[in-house]
Amino acid sequence: MARIKELDTIVTLADQMQTEEGPVVLINLFTVDAEDEKALLRAWAHDADFMKSQPGYISTQLHQGIAGSSTFVNYAIWQNVQSFRDAFTHPEFQRRIADYPASAVARPHLLRKLAVENHCVA
Repeated sequence: MARIKELDTIVTLADQMQTEEGPVVLINLFTVDAEDEKALLRAWAHDADFMKSQPGYISTQLHQGIAGSSTFVNYAIWQNVQSFRDAFTHPEFQRRIADYPASAVARPHLLRKLAVENHCVA
């Protein structure tokens, strides 16, 4: 089972799931022992299949760090926080979390797109 740690220790995922806005992007930073990478990928694919069938789901991608890194980033877009919350707290999804290897650590956080053009701040 993956351990869940907060990406932001001031505003937790639980805090974020109490809001009502959208669309939102879930960023989930995973770390795992190198020997557990395949198990993490299997568990993530199983989760993704479930999430793809949930109302409000838009898309997801999984990325892996380069040069032998065992760090992964999941980027998922949802119509709104409520849709994500309903899927995340669904008993079937909660059961699937147990399929992650013990060395896996997940750091989920919800974000919104900013209406900022290509500006550089000096």
